[in-house]
Amino acid sequence: MTAQLAPDTLYARLRQGHFILAGPCALESFEMALETAHAVAEAAEAAGLFAVFKSSWDKANRTSGKSFRGPGLGKGMEWLARIREETGLPIITDIHLPEQAAPVAEAVDVLQIPAFLCRQTDLLMAAAASGRVINVKKGQFVAPWDMRPVKEKLEAAGNPRILLTERGSSFGYNNLVVDFRSIPIMRELGVPVVFDATHSVQLPGGRGDSSGGDRRHVPVLARAAAAAGADGVFMECHPDPDKALCDGPNSWPLHRLADLLKQLAALWSLPREE
Repeated sequence: MTAQLAPDTLYARLRQGHFILAGPCALESFEMALETAHAVAEAAEAAGLFAVFKSSWDKANRTSGKSFRGPGLGKGMEWLARIREETGLPIITDIHLPEQAAPVAEAVDVLQIPAFLCRQTDLLMAAAASGRVINVKKGQFVAPWDMRPVKEKLEAAGNPRILLTERGSSFGYNNLVVDFRSIPIMRELGVPVVFDATHSVQLPGGRGDSSGGDRRHVPVLARAAAAAGADGVFMECHPDPDKALCDGPNSWPLHRLADLLKQLAALWSLPREE
């Protein structure tokens, strides 16, 4: 098994910016996930960007109880550890309960707190105690300045290795809107800020028993985020989004990833005024 990057080493690299967190929404199979991870690594290298592979072993927040969730903790951690070993990429995945933090941290490099759980104190404390880098997605119901207490909870628990992610805000029913001012506002908290380009085009519950989305708008939002000062971009990508078992409508086609990353790299190469 490839050794995990030391958390401080990984966080120092993320603080430099110009990185992506990319992969399929859920672990549908080991083979598909590995294929996607290799493609993410190649596309990022070609664009000169740092890459972290993302995928979920359990999609706990589903519209319907019949929706696909993933392979579960045991098999999920085995797959993610193997993907890290075979690709050399750091790994990020979600946790949903405090007791999941420690076992998941043994297999991955970054623990992600889902948007709906961003204010769950016990979950944040358990994630912080793992010592891993923590990525907290800003809830759709939370103002960017209200992420300060989230950051302070993690720091009070002894973990300053924090990323904050913008992923759109609730806008009426089954829709999201992105206020790009949230990126510089959260950067003022002194931590790297990520933009979730694919969940921001999601239509939550828009299909009745599942969420919809409009992936056509992923590139324009990703480019806007890079121009607005985002340090990194999160995006779900899939070899065949229309057949994805989770979040297909808002996932980006894997074969188009390289071109989009080159566009982001070009924007990130421009001088930035703070």
